[in-house]
Amino acid sequence: MLDFGREICTNLNEASQREWLVTNGIGGYASGTVAGILTRRYHGLLIAALNPPVGRTLLLSKLEETVNYRDRFYDLSANQWVSGAIQPEGFRLLERFHLEGAIPVWTYRFEDLHLEKRIWMTQGTNTTYIRYDFLEGQAPLTLVAKILVNYRDHHRTTRAVGQWMRVEPVGNGLRIVASNHATPFYVCSCTAKVTTRHEWYRDFFLSQEAYRGLDRVEDHLNVGDCYVTLHPGESVAVAASTEATPLLDSDAALEARRTYETHLLEQAALGEAPPEVRRLVLAADQFIVRRDLPDEPDGRTVIAGYPWFGDWGRDTMIALPGLTLTTGQAGVARRILKTFAGYVDQGMLPNNFPEADETPGYNTVDATLWYFEALRAYHDATGDDDLLRELFPILQTIIAWHRQGTRYRIHVDPQDGLLYAGEPGAQLTWMDAKVGDWVVTARVGKPVEVNALWYNALCTMTAFAKHLGEPFETYATAAARVREHFSRFWNAGAGYCYDVIDTPAGNDPALRPNQIFAVSLPYSPLAPEQQRAVVDVCAEHLLTPHGLRSLAKGQPGFIGHYGGDQTQRDGAYHQGTVWAWLIGAFVEAHLRVYNDPVQARAFLEPLFRHLDRHGVGSISEIFDGDAPYTPRGAIAQAWSVAEVLRIWRLLQTYD
Repeated sequence: MLDFGREICTNLNEASQREWLVTNGIGGYASGTVAGILTRRYHGLLIAALNPPVGRTLLLSKLEETVNYRDRFYDLSANQWVSGAIQPEGFRLLERFHLEGAIPVWTYRFEDLHLEKRIWMTQGTNTTYIRYDFLEGQAPLTLVAKILVNYRDHHRTTRAVGQWMRVEPVGNGLRIVASNHATPFYVCSCTAKVTTRHEWYRDFFLSQEAYRGLDRVEDHLNVGDCYVTLHPGESVAVAASTEATPLLDSDAALEARRTYETHLLEQAALGEAPPEVRRLVLAADQFIVRRDLPDEPDGRTVIAGYPWFGDWGRDTMIALPGLTLTTGQAGVARRILKTFAGYVDQGMLPNNFPEADETPGYNTVDATLWYFEALRAYHDATGDDDLLRELFPILQTIIAWHRQGTRYRIHVDPQDGLLYAGEPGAQLTWMDAKVGDWVVTARVGKPVEVNALWYNALCTMTAFAKHLGEPFETYATAAARVREHFSRFWNAGAGYCYDVIDTPAGNDPALRPNQIFAVSLPYSPLAPEQQRAVVDVCAEHLLTPHGLRSLAKGQPGFIGHYGGDQTQRDGAYHQGTVWAWLIGAFVEAHLRVYNDPVQARAFLEPLFRHLDRHGVGSISEIFDGDAPYTPRGAIAQAWSVAEVLRIWRLLQTYD
């Protein structure tokens, strides 16, 4: 699996729609297409996290490679230009592309020459290696790689601006400084000769940015060239780094990467797991990154998705069990829980951390409630009473703030004990698309999943308090009251739950997937016959091969295709677009109602087959709501990967 031959590699449409990703554990990454064409502003060989895990900055854009073999020149690289031209077309020389663990490998064959290229990053540093292995041939080859660089936020694009960079030879390569305030970076090789140059390559066309309605033209600066002559059996590597003296022994660097990945698989204790699960364990690790705090110098958080997301509180808590507990990384889960505990403010977890050093955003009602579920899952897996006792006072404070009221009118309604949230212009749930002042899916009132989570949190607190020998009656009483009044969500005429009740316009009968959490969470407030009805209606109207639609077909406002400019995309984001992460809740709910592990496994199979599309080796954020359910959005999404892993592990308990 994840091994493509010429039929994919030499087909521009297929090869340019498959994207690879490597990461470094501190927020930095490298990404591109199998074809080698830049299609996104987020493609590059070194996108460094200059303020880990954020401050992500494109440094090394690409290497334009040419091979001279027996006095004939062969281009290995490929570009698409604003004119529409594809030039050069190095992908036509590709015999194979595959993943070696999480390392992308390109195999080139022409004449009697056999050449491989690998790209990987060093864990914990902003360093990327691009290595070429000359495996077979009857004569030496000369490789020339033009070094194209940039220095800009990964969300932006660059146009040529005169004498922009200061470039100077140092040691085994070049030192590049974009400005007096910029972080220097280095491109080095221990065997290749590196010369300086200053020439703009203009008018790269970024087709995916065009599809997204954004700036789609970019320029990159050629600051130097690498030259090397190789004989069969020899290798050369180029290292790009923010470190002045990166390790230039690529054999040692590659072995370190392979050892790291082997360790990940060993600690996951996968047994006879299928290869797709092993791939997802490696993919899961790509989202776990450092976020150091003064009181927590070894903190951890979760990048919500690549290439453009940062670390989000909601996504982190939802993804935590699948990314860490399923993969044998309970220690990482512990550090994540402690890291986020340090950010609790007015009883709320932050929704997101800005790219710059700014105050985190606390515009979420559900992230905090997912924290209870993440801690419950962690404690169930580890029995770590020390952490539970340490965090219990924070949990008490969270409950107290929700009962008395906190930001955005989040408060317990004294009439029914249910949780109310929202005010005009704010979107606090996971259906959080907003364009300017337009909140696309306004859910002011009492959302069904928020109150399912609130009930789950109160029941969890009751269990925690009992376990620790603390007073529990207040939480148990509040939970019983929520369960009693949760019946207000039942839309008897439709046979499923209202999506939101007590909105300014009344109860919202839209058929959405949010009600599935009232079945899937450990503590369900629904009667068994209602649980079955919810699962059945979601299966009939929302289930697709890759997750659940965010709105049923035929409902007012349904949009089956995700694309266009930001207004069009955000308008479709939660109006029918399929979300892969919801498959976890659906399968868990289906198991609760039908206890059919064979059918449950079948629900995961299409997502396993998806691993060779979009972001190869990972699971996409979203898919079109209409067939053929084309993958869209981020090429690799934390909670998508996490929920498939979590459910796979859950299904092992049925064997």
